[in-house]
Amino acid sequence: MMDNTLHQSIAIENVLQFKMRGRVAYQGVVSSNLALNFSFSKPYNDPTGKGYQRPINKQRTKDFAKFLSSGEDSLFTPILLNAGGEWDFQAYDKIRPNIGRLICKKKASLMDGQHRLGGIGVYTKETSAMLNVPFLAFHCLDEDEEIKFFDIINTKAKGIGSSLSRYLKRNNDNLSWIATQLIINPDSPFYSIGTLIGKRNKEKHITLQNIHNFLKLLTRKSDLAELPKEKILYISLYYFNEIKNILPNQWSDYKKYRLTHIVCLNALSIAGNHIISENYNFSSNQLNNTEISKRLTNFQNIDWSSEGSLKYLKGVSGSNLLAADLVTSFKNK
Repeated sequence: MMDNTLHQSIAIENVLQFKMRGRVAYQGVVSSNLALNFSFSKPYNDPTGKGYQRPINKQRTKDFAKFLSSGEDSLFTPILLNAGGEWDFQAYDKIRPNIGRLICKKKASLMDGQHRLGGIGVYTKETSAMLNVPFLAFHCLDEDEEIKFFDIINTKAKGIGSSLSRYLKRNNDNLSWIATQLIINPDSPFYSIGTLIGKRNKEKHITLQNIHNFLKLLTRKSDLAELPKEKILYISLYYFNEIKNILPNQWSDYKKYRLTHIVCLNALSIAGNHIISENYNFSSNQLNNTEISKRLTNFQNIDWSSEGSLKYLKGVSGSNLLAADLVTSFKNK
């Protein structure tokens, strides 16, 4: 059974009282010690039939605790609560009727933020640190309103998407920066077919996240990953431009050919990891362009048409199979 008992009342200072769509709400900040003890969760399988929270995912709490360890950059959004009418607001004075003390007589129901609180618990236990935890609490929602609100938060809200996230990290993550350059650089083969924000259409069917994945495959488990980002950008531009030059029709016609379908570009990236690693002089930082171009001409012998043997190629396994064939083709050159 759900228990909202507090051993003693809690006083929270400097709280803002306001109304949202006719509902009284409170906004403030509490210490992590209080935040971990002034709310409770309603599990989905509670006997009352009024529960809705999923079980805690321990990995998510650990991930959030790790995020908190990043220091000043580890900002996070307020947790969302329903006080159920058990919290009383006391204004400091008539001049500031909306600023005052909040007296919590019972625990509030936690509607959103259980993994944040779980991560805060892990972080503070491991570090003995104290955090300020922002909260937003409704004075009183009935249980059906609470369940409806939880459903809206978790089904209607939409994340920004992985491509836009990569774009926002471009100044701190090398592969995100390179992927961005491969889309915005007019000399890139992805310039006319790539989209930064992840929204595909007939012309732009390659997302920033897709290119980020290509780059991981192109540089994985090799010294290529340790090169400066500008050098990796140069190598990537050369490699994919050379493929486009060797197979111009296949590159430009997405409907008729599969060359620029994700499964095939992943395969080309895996194969590229082999051919580039074998033809890059790490002492002089020079790429053997002539040898790479010579070997890539063998890709002309593959039927890239949408109705050919690649028609049924799908997923990671399909990319790996094609990559193996590509590696074999240029090793036999």
